[in-house]
Amino acid sequence: MDTQKSIEHFDYCYEKASSIFEEVRKVIIDKETVLLKVLMTILAKGHVLIDDVPGVGKTTLAVAFSKALHLEYHRLQFTPDILPSDIVGFSIYNKKTEDFEYKKGAAFCNLFLADEINRTSPKSQSALLELMEEGQVSIDGVTHVLPNPFFVIATQNPIGSIGTQLLPESQMDRFMSCLSMGYPSVANEIEILKGREYKNPLDEVQAISTIDDLLLIQSVVEKIYISDPIYQYIVNLANATRNHPMIQIGISPRGSLALMRMAKSAAFLKERDFVVPEDIKLIFSDVCAHRIALDPKTKASGTTSAQVLSQILKNVNP
Repeated sequence: MDTQKSIEHFDYCYEKASSIFEEVRKVIIDKETVLLKVLMTILAKGHVLIDDVPGVGKTTLAVAFSKALHLEYHRLQFTPDILPSDIVGFSIYNKKTEDFEYKKGAAFCNLFLADEINRTSPKSQSALLELMEEGQVSIDGVTHVLPNPFFVIATQNPIGSIGTQLLPESQMDRFMSCLSMGYPSVANEIEILKGREYKNPLDEVQAISTIDDLLLIQSVVEKIYISDPIYQYIVNLANATRNHPMIQIGISPRGSLALMRMAKSAAFLKERDFVVPEDIKLIFSDVCAHRIALDPKTKASGTTSAQVLSQILKNVNP
């Protein structure tokens, strides 16, 4: 009976996840791989960093997911004058009650879009660390718990753009995946122009699931089976990044955990209840490229993190 219920839950959750994906596809054209990996990250209870030039649909993607998932959504533009209190909230004195009252910040929602996160000060960036890792914020010695589910979709402009600065390693490590959307093809850009001539496609996105549905899907994803050889494969890959001559800083144990959770999510969206090496290969670069630091000589040669990780995948056997 329990087995039958598990199968029914899995089937129901898979259908829901597929419907969410199809709903978001109405808005984001020809970016199926990116959409799939954003959905994977959400189902794995992770946060997403989208590193790309302005205007390619990063904000539209976040809004589309918030509508399809029926989540409370807040957006904050990270400019140099943003303060930590804008994000996490602050305490203010109430003369009537003669006590301090807590006013919630923008992060108190289910889906928080931190737009152009690398344009604000390090002090404001660091305000995200506790809420991204623990789902809570501490103000004046009092802990305030964020809604469940909670996840961040942050965007950053390419390093070197006006007003940008590098995110610290501790901040980068909080993001489960780092993705890039890229420019559309000529044909798809024409389709985008036609689709927005008289209407906003976001208005057509329907709520496909409830918060309870999302929590159920996440619980099913957590139970995806991983065998001992797959655990060994994940650890071997992590160790390879720590001992590679071109890599100065390899992925941390938090990175290994992210790889495991994303692999489970990838398996689920392939309609499997167990992880295979291909699931790990699919998301390895997305989970790890932003977590490693290349050797200065390697950087100077023009070699990218993705290229080094691709080499590791070839050298480490499942």
